Amino acid sequence: MLKTANLHMRIDPETKKGAEQLYSSFGISLSDAVLIFLRQSLMVGGLPFEMRQPLYNAETEAAIAEARGIMDGSVQTKTFSSLADFYKDLDSEGDDDEA
Repeated sequence: MLKTANLHMRIDPETKKGAEQLYSSFGISLSDAVLIFLRQSLMVGGLPFEMRQPLYNAETEAAIAEARGIMDGSVQTKTFSSLADFYKDLDSEGDDDEA
């Protein structure tokens, strides 16, 4: 099929650069990726993915990211030698909030 139509669009440079890097890792150009998106849209009769609100709010997303960081070791956690030390630390953090 001959490509005879042009599609012009405006996009912020960071998004374009990121998308170009992503698709080049698959061996395709950004133009090829857009064409794939459009063809897939025609095949399914709409957007080729489900659009919906994020499952979690920002606070929950941050907690999930922190938990993943703890698991992979990129986030340091406090350790305590006893439950009493743990409670003492909690009490001292509460004192900071009152100041």
